[in-house]
Amino acid sequence: MSRKCDLTGKKPMVGHKVSHSNIKTKRRYLPNLVNVTVHSDAMGQSYSARVTASALRTIDKRGGLDGFLAKAKDEELSPKMLKVKRDIAKKAAAASA
Repeated sequence: MSRKCDLTGKKPMVGHKVSHSNIKTKRRYLPNLVNVTVHSDAMGQSYSARVTASALRTIDKRGGLDGFLAKAKDEELSPKMLKVKRDIAKKAAAASA
């Protein structure tokens, strides 16, 4: 399982651990991933996802998974969440027509 957020695409970053004597050692900064179940109001269904804690706060801010996916870029989403986004868009298009 990759250490990548399903919604934001955040991945591990590389940097230096710097000691008191200024010796630099390579290290990895891992994203704060959490296994959660997010609910889509439009689909009336829940989806399990591996999401960063910051993405969870953004989901709450934008009014749920549907609002988050509406603004999310397709390149950042995992294939599973991209399919959910397309399904929500289809359902919205069918409801408005």
